[in-house]
Amino acid sequence: MSIRSVGTLLPTLLVALTGAWLARAAVAQPLTLDRALELARARSQAVVAQDSAAAAARELAVAAGQLPDPTLTVGINNLPVTGPDRFSLTDDFMTMRSIGVMQEFTREGKRKARSARYEREAESAEAGKQLAVANLSRDTALAWLDRYYQEMIATTLRRQRHEAMLSIDAAEAAYRGGRGSQGEVIMARAAVAMIDDRIAQNDREVLTAKTMLGRWVGSPANDPLAAPPSTATSPIDVADLDSRLAHHPAIAVLTKQEEVAQAEAEVARSAKDTDWSLALMYSQRGPSYSNMVSINVSIPLQWDQRNRQDREVAAKLALADQARAQREEMLRDHLAEIRVMWQEWQSYRERLARYDSTLVPLATERTRAAMTAYRSGTGPLASVLDGRRSEIDTTIERLKLELESARVWARLYFLLPPEHADRGVRG
Repeated sequence: MSIRSVGTLLPTLLVALTGAWLARAAVAQPLTLDRALELARARSQAVVAQDSAAAAARELAVAAGQLPDPTLTVGINNLPVTGPDRFSLTDDFMTMRSIGVMQEFTREGKRKARSARYEREAESAEAGKQLAVANLSRDTALAWLDRYYQEMIATTLRRQRHEAMLSIDAAEAAYRGGRGSQGEVIMARAAVAMIDDRIAQNDREVLTAKTMLGRWVGSPANDPLAAPPSTATSPIDVADLDSRLAHHPAIAVLTKQEEVAQAEAEVARSAKDTDWSLALMYSQRGPSYSNMVSINVSIPLQWDQRNRQDREVAAKLALADQARAQREEMLRDHLAEIRVMWQEWQSYRERLARYDSTLVPLATERTRAAMTAYRSGTGPLASVLDGRRSEIDTTIERLKLELESARVWARLYFLLPPEHADRGVRG
């Protein structure tokens, strides 16, 4: 190969190597919870739907503030259909060819009320967007945490399997040395088989967790996960919960829906002020007769407001009261639910502290003591296997407890999206 050929290929090779390096670097980057939240928000169509709903409402607000379109009328009046002048447009003095325009003048207050009603709908859609972001963030965090802790359980099971294989080696060595029985070897192998079954079950749960995470973040759901944020501190201040709960996205949506209902009541109330229409018409007659102009003013007669307009206003006000009552009821429900979740989270943290300080260390010491006794010939293999099974159960129970604690923490953390929506999760 000539020097010129090498010089030609060198840039191509550099580009290829750089691309491969960047690809490996991208794969090597673990998927943090913050990154998962960013991906989920970027992929969400629920947020796009709420943006579209808000944009549609604002367009309608502008349209509702305008006067109705004028109406063009064209016609023939008093056309004879019998006699010698039948179907003539010019022989009879009463026959007129007319063209006119009519404009309805909607009162300004009524147009403003209709426009304000759509503005409240736009604000309701924006509140719905905040609710969608909160739900999206919460569900993504839950899926991320589920996968993380299921993989932690998988790591624990595989580590315990490795240690259980050592029991098989010890049992076989004791059997060959005449210090153990074949039954102990079978027991050790059965213990490993049980761990293998739990690993298979856990592999399915890991796959399910990846699938659920992929629902929110797409293909990066299969990337390695980074360390989770700390869930040891309370994500909310329960002392200030009553005042801050008004910012709960579901409550904010109901508040905006109540404002929409109030705006609709204002539209109904403004309907009691009648509009009026003006019509201008130019009529052309035969050449022997004068042309004519007509001007008409139309005003609806609300002769029974008590049974029509007043009842419509009363109905809209009743709907506004309904929205207010639903908001108050949901506020109480969420307040109780949040306090229960916070108490549940506290209970999980207390139990985790107990596992870390007492239960897990005791289970580990029990296994070690049983193994030491077995190797020295003073204890049975059954004690080792029982101890290891207890240690596995205790360790996995502790991980599941931490998962439940993290799940409650995530629900509380993403409860108030105005506080967390524009920033990530901090440990």
